[in-house]
Amino acid sequence: MAITRHEPAKIFSKVVEANGFVFTAGIVADNLTQDTKGQTQQVLAEIDRLLKLCGTDKTKVVSATIWLTDIRNRDAMNESWNAWTGGQNLPGRACITAALADPRMLVEIQVTAAK
Repeated sequence: MAITRHEPAKIFSKVVEANGFVFTAGIVADNLTQDTKGQTQQVLAEIDRLLKLCGTDKTKVVSATIWLTDIRNRDAMNESWNAWTGGQNLPGRACITAALADPRMLVEIQVTAAK
């Protein structure tokens, strides 16, 4: 089985291809001055870029894990999520409250997609 690692950093690769699947790392926003909705839009745009890099797209996402620093921001995150998915090809999904690495980070998303 071939494994391709894209955009490796010191402790992880941003996205990995293996056995017909694409696995992103947990993706966070670059502009941490935005609210949850804005950060989610940034994260989903980056996920789009990573999926395209691997020859797939959001219609093939089979699983998503979303971490929020405050579950009360779930509605704001879901506004961006619903706009991104268009209500179609919805993956299995978990939404969890967690402390993220930087207190300005409000949302982190990891997805797995088929090729």
